[in-house]
Amino acid sequence: MEKPAILFVCLGNICRSPLAEGAFRAAAEKAGLEADADSAGTADYHVGSPPDPRSIEEASKHGIDISGYAGRQLSVEDFDRFTHIFAMDHQNLANIDALRPEGSRAHVSLLMDLVPGREGAAIADPYHDGEEQFEYTWEDVDAAAQALVAQLKD
Repeated sequence: MEKPAILFVCLGNICRSPLAEGAFRAAAEKAGLEADADSAGTADYHVGSPPDPRSIEEASKHGIDISGYAGRQLSVEDFDRFTHIFAMDHQNLANIDALRPEGSRAHVSLLMDLVPGREGAAIADPYHDGEEQFEYTWEDVDAAAQALVAQLKD
């Protein structure tokens, strides 16, 4: 079986998707699952930038260091590099689908589709909504990371 390669995608790649990447990496390591993981944004606003300090702080509360991550933009090559591409919300899912080349091998869906009872839900963007919103974002991405690891371990 091919080693899973997971890409988490939000708009700017500084808040939600780095948190999702960190949560997944930690969950996969704890479960002994070998997988590649990365994150990207559909926009180029923060290419090369570290995650938002509030995301770094929230991940740190859970023992995860994402401070070394760097923002990057989703590319056409990602559709062959990754087995799964997860969008944080519906607009980014539409942006991913618009870039997706015909015949791409990647499974593309919303990240919350993995969480029973939360299918079709978006992960709210905490960027403009205050520090407490990063905790809610963490809860969502962590629940999805746990669900994804369980699915991939089966």
